[in-house]
Amino acid sequence: MTTLEISLQRYFPWLLMLGILLNVPGLWLDVMEPDGALYATIAKHIVQHNDWINLYGDGHDWLDKPHFPFWMAAISYKLLGVDGLAYKLPAFIFWLVSLLYTYLTARDLFNHTVARISVLIYTVALHSTLANFDVRAEPYLTTCLIAAIWHMLCIYERKHWIHIFAAALFSACAIMTKGVFVLITLGGGWLIFWAITKQWQQLLNYRWWVFLALTFIFILPELFCLYQQFDLHPEKVVFGRTHVSGLRFFFWDSQFGRFFNTGPIKGKGDVTFFLHTTLWAFLPWSIGLIAAIIHLVRFDRAPNPLRWIIYGSTIITFVLFSLSRFQLPHYIVIEFPYFSILTGYFLYKKAQDPILRRLVTFQTILMYILCAAILWLLFFTKLEYAVAGAVVTVMLTFGATFIRLREPLSQLLFKGYATSVMLYVFLFYFFYPFLLRYQSGTEAARLIDARNHDEIPVASYQSFSYSFEFYAPGDVRLIKSNDQLGHFIKNNPCYLYTTAAIGDSLLRAGVDAEILAAPRNFHITKLKLGFLDHDKRSSKLQTRYLLFINDKVGLKAN
Repeated sequence: MTTLEISLQRYFPWLLMLGILLNVPGLWLDVMEPDGALYATIAKHIVQHNDWINLYGDGHDWLDKPHFPFWMAAISYKLLGVDGLAYKLPAFIFWLVSLLYTYLTARDLFNHTVARISVLIYTVALHSTLANFDVRAEPYLTTCLIAAIWHMLCIYERKHWIHIFAAALFSACAIMTKGVFVLITLGGGWLIFWAITKQWQQLLNYRWWVFLALTFIFILPELFCLYQQFDLHPEKVVFGRTHVSGLRFFFWDSQFGRFFNTGPIKGKGDVTFFLHTTLWAFLPWSIGLIAAIIHLVRFDRAPNPLRWIIYGSTIITFVLFSLSRFQLPHYIVIEFPYFSILTGYFLYKKAQDPILRRLVTFQTILMYILCAAILWLLFFTKLEYAVAGAVVTVMLTFGATFIRLREPLSQLLFKGYATSVMLYVFLFYFFYPFLLRYQSGTEAARLIDARNHDEIPVASYQSFSYSFEFYAPGDVRLIKSNDQLGHFIKNNPCYLYTTAAIGDSLLRAGVDAEILAAPRNFHITKLKLGFLDHDKRSSKLQTRYLLFINDKVGLKAN
């Protein structure tokens, strides 16, 4: 065993524990709008109505995503109650499982040392950690994909039959999370590997056909739910039209329709989008990933072509994402286990190469740039406890600068983790708590929850907020017209979440209403410099009202 391997084996569990702990604080922060709070609300509806078949969101039948992530959150609500931690916890557990499968895949394709490096990289990659805080479908999908890949590797190596069952189960869960498009990610690398090695006889191997058959069997609950909710009810209006087939959407429009831009949900694609997205999303390891890709393309002549199940899957998925017309930054997270393994293998191969010292220099420069950016944000935004945040940031930067380790790889990993500690302490203890203060729906909903003991009706009008819908007790009625508002108010008492303009109008109209709260609101997922600037912030904020209405007359004509 080399000095590097001994050293890595010694500090691996400590860095891994630190990386996992860095992901934990985000679990206790509020669920963030829009997608996270929307998904949390859909799962809340499942539990409140004990309806595990029909999905509802935005006040209507909801078809955009399959059921699996919502089922996981709903099970958690059943056990822990409906709150933000219960929503995020199952996704976090899945992410922990993805660390294990990333290790197993890298170990079996390379060795234990590459596996350790890969896991350390993946644990603190920026958008992976953000996905554990702002939970959507990605933690579930990423885990199911890398788990299915490893079990498929065991199928290929003719290990115990249980791996066929496990691979099919994880594949089915991935499909029930994102759609059948994931089969391209799962199978693309294998097809390239078989083409390179001329193993086309694998297509006749009964194990793969049993795997596919079981996968189809395991997705039958999803197909049944879609058929019950949509195909049996052609009168339902979905995406602005009737006669919408849930099965067609699942097998085609949800993914292929987006890719070809022919489905009901359309986007505008940019072929370079995921190139520049990866540069920041995979921080602090982006430079290492770029170097790994260059090395793989120009120099690597891997003696084991089986590694193409990872290489091929990575390339095919990235190209398909880039060519798609529907692109969002968090999509790239499913590539992170593969990116981490590629980067880990490169760092292992170059552990004694002078190029690694240059990468350490780049990592140090990145740490300084990030330190400067955090200090600027702390004081420009005038965050609470900015001085304490600045002290912590500077101490971490100087500590990482003066700690000297013998191996360049160890230096690289320690500086990367110092950068991650600095970044996630800033985000989870200073920046996101500040932002979430301006997610007004959360504050308003919690005020209702603290005083609503009589199941008083709650509604939202002209100020829709997913976080309000999630954190408010019971169902929240989404009022879309003035007539609906008048009818709702007549069935008083009630709570109403609305804009300041609408609230003032109701008060002027003579409605007996009490302003319980007037929180300030900003669309915090679309940050602007004027909002971050403390001196200009007030001009960028809008006021929302939470009204308690106890009016026997009702709404007068405006």
